[in-house]
Amino acid sequence: MEYIRLGDSNLLVSKLCFGSLTIGPLQSNLPLEEGANVILEAFNNGVNIIDTAKLYKTYPYIKRALELYEGRNNIIISSKSYDWTYDGMKESIKEALRELNVDSIGIFMMHEQESRLTLKGHQEALRCLVDAKKAGLIKAVGVSTHAVEVVEAISQMGEVDVIHPIFNKRGLGIIDGNIEDMKNAIELAFKSGKGILAMKPLGGGNLIKNVDEAFEFVLNYPYLHSIAVGMQSVEEVHANISRFEGKKIDEEIINRLKNKRRKLHVEEWCEGCGDCVNNCPNDALFIEDDIVKVKREKCLLCGYCSAYCKNFCLKII
Repeated sequence: MEYIRLGDSNLLVSKLCFGSLTIGPLQSNLPLEEGANVILEAFNNGVNIIDTAKLYKTYPYIKRALELYEGRNNIIISSKSYDWTYDGMKESIKEALRELNVDSIGIFMMHEQESRLTLKGHQEALRCLVDAKKAGLIKAVGVSTHAVEVVEAISQMGEVDVIHPIFNKRGLGIIDGNIEDMKNAIELAFKSGKGILAMKPLGGGNLIKNVDEAFEFVLNYPYLHSIAVGMQSVEEVHANISRFEGKKIDEEIINRLKNKRRKLHVEEWCEGCGDCVNNCPNDALFIEDDIVKVKREKCLLCGYCSAYCKNFCLKII
């Protein structure tokens, strides 16, 4: 496994980052021990960074994996929160430290910033992150985004250490441009000393039919330090580690994974309230005949919509 210094920070991260969204309640909802063991398998095979968020509700899985892993102090946790106030972000950091049972967190981010205006509206949350870094509660300040504009803006913000941008071959999920625009913005940020932790190289599963080309694209782009990949099985862990280490994937693993397809499923008891539609970042949902429907070509299988469903009608299966 290749390890790279994350921009100008002091964090040395593996090229492959474990994306924990997929194991939690917003997606596969694995039993605690099963999910923890998937994470543990990644740790045991050289992955030293894991991505999570307050929204994902995967802290218990990570906590358990850390309990099982002898080198727990070497693991870098990256989390994030939508909070925009100082006190709200402060509480989110406290919650993460408490639920993960750790003294500090490697990276804490403002979650999914949409524009320069959004960044301006989150200035108090950013100030909290800077103070938390000074206090030793976090080691790096970050911002996650699907927007080219935000990557460009962060390049000029000295208080931010790490950018977590969406990045895949087709530019799926970019809200204000195309993949060439994002490539140029990331190169600018990289050269300005920002750590680049890319996300969604498979476009939320939409590029799974061309998985080899999708991974080849991100692995050959020189301005990424680490790439977060969602994994929910030991087979996926081993397949991705082989890819990132430049090794041939075991044929048995390929056969187990190649026919696995996922989709966003809407349960029949959906009331059509529209909360999920209003909070889908990709305009992939709409209401028809008083029930939510999915635009398959736009859905990134991020699972964020299910966090807004009071009746838990939305599941990725």
